[in-house]
Amino acid sequence: MTESEFESLAEAALSALERAFEASLPGADVQAKGPGLLEIEFDNGTRMVINRHGPAREIWVAAKSGGFHFRRQSGQWRDTRDGGELFAVVSRLASAQAGETVDLLAR
Repeated sequence: MTESEFESLAEAALSALERAFEASLPGADVQAKGPGLLEIEFDNGTRMVINRHGPAREIWVAAKSGGFHFRRQSGQWRDTRDGGELFAVVSRLASAQAGETVDLLAR
């Protein structure tokens, strides 16, 4: 994958995550902090940061429970550790962190 392909695919994923968070958690503060960086502040004051990492061609997620890396495989962003799909994993992490159900897949 070229750098421009990665940037395009990563930006599309980040934009979709931003829209899904806004629809699923209207009380959360969801902000695009420039190209390739999304920050979500939950009602309880905790934060999650999702960003693209060009050199590794990955999307990185920093959550209260730890850091996660996602690489594009077979048309989806997959966790490099266990193969979990980006939206499913972020839904699970956000639910645990926010203390309420967050379903980004239904958006």
